[in-house]
Amino acid sequence: MEKTVLLQSRDIAEIIDRLSGQIYKDLDDIDKFAVVGLQTGGVELARRIRNRIEELSGKQVRSGTLDITFYRDDLATRGVLPSIKETSIAFDIANMTILLVDDVIFTGRTTKAALETLTSFGRPKAIRLFVMVDRGNRELPIQPDYCGYRIKTGIKDAIEVVLSAETPAGDSVVFHKEE
Repeated sequence: MEKTVLLQSRDIAEIIDRLSGQIYKDLDDIDKFAVVGLQTGGVELARRIRNRIEELSGKQVRSGTLDITFYRDDLATRGVLPSIKETSIAFDIANMTILLVDDVIFTGRTTKAALETLTSFGRPKAIRLFVMVDRGNRELPIQPDYCGYRIKTGIKDAIEVVLSAETPAGDSVVFHKEE
């Protein structure tokens, strides 16, 4: 499988900076806003976005993590049960605008499961979707509100987002693996 670098640390940092500014500009009420990262790829991205919006607003932003494992529609066909990660939403989501954050959107099924998981906690005012990479090939009518990079991929290709949490920009990279 051939591996191509699509984005490097500085590109990822620029995307987060630019789109966090747009997200903040689009908000009606920062006090009724939260960022929720999908396990595992969206958690570090959500942390970076939250930090940038806190810098822009001068206010703390609520945040959480979401594991969609039990809402997946492919559990019966996977063969091996996936490992369960932490879900942590320690605030009432009712009447809030929630920014759902994931690293890659592909068929839309993960996002569908995330929406079902999130709404099991209550009914937010609005849910917005941020993804670092949109790789096309949607099976469901789900589109991101904020997208860092779009690429058309083959069904068997892979996108790998590697984010380091040790530093603000981190040693981060996005790969496209073509089959």
